[in-house]
Amino acid sequence: MASRLNPYLSFRDDARQAMEFYKDVFGGTLTLNTFGEFGSPEGADADKVMHAQLEAENGFTLMASDTPAGMEHNPGTNISVSLSGDDADDLRGYWEKLSDGGAVTVPFEKQMWGDEFGACVDKFGIPWMVNVVHG
Repeated sequence: MASRLNPYLSFRDDARQAMEFYKDVFGGTLTLNTFGEFGSPEGADADKVMHAQLEAENGFTLMASDTPAGMEHNPGTNISVSLSGDDADDLRGYWEKLSDGGAVTVPFEKQMWGDEFGACVDKFGIPWMVNVVHG
């Protein structure tokens, strides 16, 4: 396998719900493993997600986990997930689903650089940027 770059998202207790949401957005195969499956069957974190991976048919990969109890979790704006390309229909569809129930920070519209662009924070607090390249 070639090297690849993909986001790895951290959640407090809702990684399963978030990754199921992203599967609804992008399609593909979602694999979820809990802490209980890997050595902590009795602990408070047994049902939390230790590792989740979504492999979409279009080549997108998202990974995520829940933060175990006792570890610091600092959701913030230090990461955004960027989707870009020239498949306008797919990208507009992702935008509609990602922004639904979230907060639009930049409306999805034609920008001064000639592309369609929008930014939002989805209902799980993850910032997204979607750019449709024109020209």
